[in-house]
Amino acid sequence: MADIVDPAVADYVLAHATPADDLLRELAAETSTTYPPDAGMQISADEGALLTMLTRLTGVLLAVEIGTFTGYSSICIARGLRPGGRLIACDVSEEWTSIARAYWAKAGLADRIELRLGPAIETVRALPADPVIDFVFLDADKTGYPAYYDEIVPRLRPGGLLVIDNVLRGGQVLDPRDASSVAVAGLNDRIVGDERVESVMLPVRDGVTLVRRRSS
Repeated sequence: MADIVDPAVADYVLAHATPADDLLRELAAETSTTYPPDAGMQISADEGALLTMLTRLTGVLLAVEIGTFTGYSSICIARGLRPGGRLIACDVSEEWTSIARAYWAKAGLADRIELRLGPAIETVRALPADPVIDFVFLDADKTGYPAYYDEIVPRLRPGGLLVIDNVLRGGQVLDPRDASSVAVAGLNDRIVGDERVESVMLPVRDGVTLVRRRSS
């Protein structure tokens, strides 16, 4: 995929965000060593800092993460929760999330994070239909994005925030041809016309959209 932001600018941005601590750097290194073909699924340190800040700003008690991988983003989210808050982490891989569990424990966050293994769409559909979720981070199978969106938005409390990763698909949304890019581009268009929410798309890494549930 093409670079959305000039690499030199991206490096500058990374250098001017709150840096990852030793634990996150260790997790990133272990992920890259253990799963080199898949390590690109791990978010960058500046995006992790963004997640922590957004979680803190939103005053999150209940968060949901769709796509956990080895746990980097879940640590960033859990660190921003209010006292008593919890994160439901959804993934299909016992192998990947075994690393996540180990690092949640190292970070002292195991009591805040509940892992639910299985197809994430089924996990979300099994959640109460009431609008009680404060924060959602969506970073899973891209063809599933529209279905996730349909299930998440009604469950977001007024003022709740949905953060969607990889909304630019390396620029492929400009001329979508593969199934993932077609699904993401279609959702991008839907969000703009959805009167239930307000949104802003940021050119952070591969594109991040912030979707806020309107109060009325």
